[in-house]
Amino acid sequence: MAEGRLIPTIIFRHRVPGLTEQGLARFVRRASRAVGLTGMVTVLVTGDRHMRQLNYRFRGKDRPTDVLSFVPASAVAGVSGDVAISRGMASRNARALGHSVAEEIRILVLHGILHLAGFDHERDQGQMADKELKLRRRLGLEIGLIERGSAARKRGVRQPA
Repeated sequence: MAEGRLIPTIIFRHRVPGLTEQGLARFVRRASRAVGLTGMVTVLVTGDRHMRQLNYRFRGKDRPTDVLSFVPASAVAGVSGDVAISRGMASRNARALGHSVAEEIRILVLHGILHLAGFDHERDQGQMADKELKLRRRLGLEIGLIERGSAARKRGVRQPA
């Protein structure tokens, strides 16, 4: 613990230019605090192949995805959960949207942390979208995942799940 706060665990299986473990840990602490999480969060930045395996194993979807959140199956004191991010998808999204891969990773982390806090944009009535928008602005981030998905659906573009 540092200054009475849990230090997030950051694992880079694939490095991200302009993003360090310490920098991402600071962002995870800020985002966690903003959504009210008090437990440990672990973030894994990995490749498309590994994300595809995780997506298939835990969601039955045989394709890579950009972000997955894992809440402990039963209450574990001091643990909020894990977030896995595809560096490959983050890189492609960043290039398409005109911002850095580091920025995209932070956007994906915020989305994952909202899921750890119990939000679910697939089942709620827009609460997660509202919260993500407010937090994204507060944390100085670009367009969020839910907004992208809504805009893409309106244009008939299929988004990864």
